[in-house]
Amino acid sequence: MKIGIIGGTFNPVHNAHLRIAEEVRDWFGLDRVIFIPAAVPPHKPIYGDLPFIHRYEMVRLAIAANPHFTVSDMEQQRGGTSYSIDTLRALRRAYQNDSLYFVIGSDSFLEIGSWREYQGIFGCCNIIVVERPGAAVTDPHKALPVAVAGEFSYLEAERQLSHCSGNSVYFRTGAPLDISSSAIRELASRGRSIRYLVPDAVEHYIKEKRLYAHA
Repeated sequence: MKIGIIGGTFNPVHNAHLRIAEEVRDWFGLDRVIFIPAAVPPHKPIYGDLPFIHRYEMVRLAIAANPHFTVSDMEQQRGGTSYSIDTLRALRRAYQNDSLYFVIGSDSFLEIGSWREYQGIFGCCNIIVVERPGAAVTDPHKALPVAVAGEFSYLEAERQLSHCSGNSVYFRTGAPLDISSSAIRELASRGRSIRYLVPDAVEHYIKEKRLYAHA
């Protein structure tokens, strides 16, 4: 089985997240895509300290109609800081006979050298790098941290980095949807419409719970 993994704070989850997940599912023939909300992200705090349960519930509502999508609370259950390497190692143990594809934005890939034990990520799974607005990866091999660049060969025609473990890093470009959670929070805080930026069920949940309304 081929399994995609998408992490994030999902504060809130929005249509660009869902479209990215659907595109990579289609491109790579994935059987399942697991959304994993971060409990305690290592690089930045959760805006507004929004509790995990709300972010998890918004993802659950957003993906309910897609049989290929599922959501996991494994980072909340594990406790502590939500390091990607810990999550990927746990998934590697749980899905020993399956192919894992970790989906990240190009902005995150360009900063992967600052991640905890990032070297181990490349041996755990394949990585799919999806272009994000303002963060194009023009030269994939040069974008690698120097410490691991020697572990890769670059297949230029496929825009693919092949790791010595047998895993690969794939790069997908296109017309990325310029939707951000921060812009959605700002609109919601001012009582403006967020329709078509998030699924209807998520919009209703945000309004019902007054998640981003100013006190």
